Amino acid sequence: MKAVIFAGGLGTRFSEKTQYMPKPMIEIGGKPILWHIMKIYAAYGINEFIICAGYKQSVIKEYFMNYFLLNTDVTFDLSDNSFQLLENHSENWKVTVVDTGLNTMTAGRLKRIQKYIDNESFCLTYGDGVTDLDIADTIRAHKESGKLLSMTVYKPAGRFGSVHIDPKNDTVLSFEEKPDGEGNWINAGFFVCEPEVFNYLPQDSDPIMFEHEPLQMIASDGAMHAYKHYGFWKPMDMLKDNIDLEKMWISGNALWKKW
Repeated sequence: MKAVIFAGGLGTRFSEKTQYMPKPMIEIGGKPILWHIMKIYAAYGINEFIICAGYKQSVIKEYFMNYFLLNTDVTFDLSDNSFQLLENHSENWKVTVVDTGLNTMTAGRLKRIQKYIDNESFCLTYGDGVTDLDIADTIRAHKESGKLLSMTVYKPAGRFGSVHIDPKNDTVLSFEEKPDGEGNWINAGFFVCEPEVFNYLPQDSDPIMFEHEPLQMIASDGAMHAYKHYGFWKPMDMLKDNIDLEKMWISGNALWKKW
């Protein structure tokens, strides 16, 4: 199974750093948050990734192009400009980085990578949030639900999109992005999808937010399942979140570290 990661936004709330790099490349403990997210998936055996890049996508491509060399001990012989690779500390990952456009919305980014999915179930998330979510269990619950899409939902103190769930069978009844009020289940941004999800994306999906019409239509068709997560989840929305996650990593209390 592949994991698709949205990593193309402008990250305007991080202008101090995103003028130099895309938001998913902002570091926690010396590694991009994108790397941390991929390590979470890899801990459950998902080692193939499709990165939906856009803004400063060259930074992401260069990072993975040089990843093997930078994570492998190497001896350089300057006399003949040769080198020898020694102990390898790299990852067993296959990473496809796709330039999905500078101003493309999330539905458009997803539509643009459809050809790389191979008509298989896939995981989907954003490149700016970490969690101790049991990925394997989300996949299991998704398969058992028989739905087209499973959304991991979380219950913080508000400020995110609200998910209304039938308590009898955990079917999502409706989805509303960022409503007023607090205490609702919210979209935590970790999905398991069937390829039929692409049927909800028109050919020209570039101006469409996946979180708006597509998810709302899937929910209204009774085809969305809710996976309730009660553990740790934290999006990196602003600089303070980055500082908090850095402190957690340095203190050895990185609750998302599954490896």
